Amino acid sequence: RCFMHKERELLKAIVVLPGTVLIFIPGGILYFTGSVYFLCGLSLPLAWFPLGAGILMIMTGLAVAVKAVSLFFIEGDGTPAPWAPPRRFVVHGPYAYVRNPMLLSVLAILLGEAIVLGSFPILVWWALFWAINTFYFMFFEEHDLMKRFGNDYMEYKKHVRRWIPRLTPWSPGR
Repeated sequence: RCFMHKERELLKAIVVLPGTVLIFIPGGILYFTGSVYFLCGLSLPLAWFPLGAGILMIMTGLAVAVKAVSLFFIEGDGTPAPWAPPRRFVVHGPYAYVRNPMLLSVLAILLGEAIVLGSFPILVWWALFWAINTFYFMFFEEHDLMKRFGNDYMEYKKHVRRWIPRLTPWSPGR
């Protein structure tokens, strides 16, 4: 595929998927509910705890997302979007620890937003988003991955969990 086309697909995937989940929907939630209790309404020095926890979640999520998306784009020859999925199976980097590092990173960022903003409705959105994606992965995406990557995916699925990261990386043929 043309590199410029791949770049456009990646940009579209980033704006549409994480952009909607992390910016547009939380923004709408905050706009309509007005539920912001910045740093859980705590004052210093206690406010440092939710601030630190939230920033740690956001930064960790961003780092994992950048690595996971980069691997999909460069090595997988695709994007995180269902309309332009990777052509090659990627099983190292964050994928050696957990099957869905991109979604896990989005969940970490969203949880960090909920903590920093002190927003219970965003926390509800976090739980709903996790439930929707668990259903989607179990009943749609995993079947598609099985069709596209066959036994390689089945072996990977036996050793790497969907949401809870392994303590040590998995590699094929071990």
